Amino acid sequence: MPLPVSILDLATVGRDQVVGEALAGTVALAQKAEVTGYSRVWYAEHHNMARIASSATSVLIAHVAAHTKSIRLGAGGVMLPNHSPLTIAEQFGTLETLHPGRIDLGLGRAPGSDQNTMRALRRDATSSDTFPQDVQELQAYLRGESLIPGVNAYPGTGTDVPLYILGSSLFGAGLAAALGLPYAFASHFAPAALHQAIALYRRDFKPSEQLDKPYVIAGFNVVAADHQADAERQQQEILRSRVALILRPGTPYTDDQADLLLESPQAAHLHQMMTYSAVGTPDVVRKSVTEFAESTGADELIVAHQGTRVEDRLRSVEILSDVYLG
Repeated sequence: MPLPVSILDLATVGRDQVVGEALAGTVALAQKAEVTGYSRVWYAEHHNMARIASSATSVLIAHVAAHTKSIRLGAGGVMLPNHSPLTIAEQFGTLETLHPGRIDLGLGRAPGSDQNTMRALRRDATSSDTFPQDVQELQAYLRGESLIPGVNAYPGTGTDVPLYILGSSLFGAGLAAALGLPYAFASHFAPAALHQAIALYRRDFKPSEQLDKPYVIAGFNVVAADHQADAERQQQEILRSRVALILRPGTPYTDDQADLLLESPQAAHLHQMMTYSAVGTPDVVRKSVTEFAESTGADELIVAHQGTRVEDRLRSVEILSDVYLG
């Protein structure tokens, strides 16, 4: 039996797009996912990144939820140290109240950006130290069992929005196991510790009120197209867009310059980020996704359809559904 498959949508803004067009594409992608058998769509909190339009994660979820009917939507994730637990409980309690039974809340502890942006968020270097306690405080608000006397989340209290711990290291795996929460590993961009983290999580998992046995979601990249050459063209465009990560902010570059950089040792990390990817025709994608699912023993896959154009991502969503979920 195929595993459930979900989507991580970064609300990517193409090189020739304005943000409004990208957000319209995000709605279209969720609508496509809803009718093609995907389980959920999550949006990631990133800041100060011109090509990612999901920084106001809860606002984006509300907008997409208003334009879909049944698919689960959520954060993949909210970077909790950027916020107070009470504020997030209020935001996601509001979402759950408006769209009952459709809202997920994935939580991470990274800043979701660079050091200067971290300071602009009024976050300091020690903000992540209290992440475990902040998760528990947030969970208590949502359950209507506040840990702070006299303080409750309105809306939010009693909504019991399901929590997920996100991570790319052993820390998140250990925390998810200790709290008895589902664990989503960011192998779509940080593959190194995938198998070790899953093993630790399954070994140390303690049942909880939310979850009685381990539940692993593993990230995977898909660039599916009707022709192999088209899929490979899209993959090259994706890599070119990431060259900016190894340049000084605001440094312009041409496609030819990007291709030269991608062949240099400086770009090794960019290629390594895409270790777990399926790039190609339907048959290639089916084989790659099946092998990844079997090798991880995951309970669910969450796929980043990485095409730089909305129409390419929509077609990729369709192809994966046809060959794996259909």
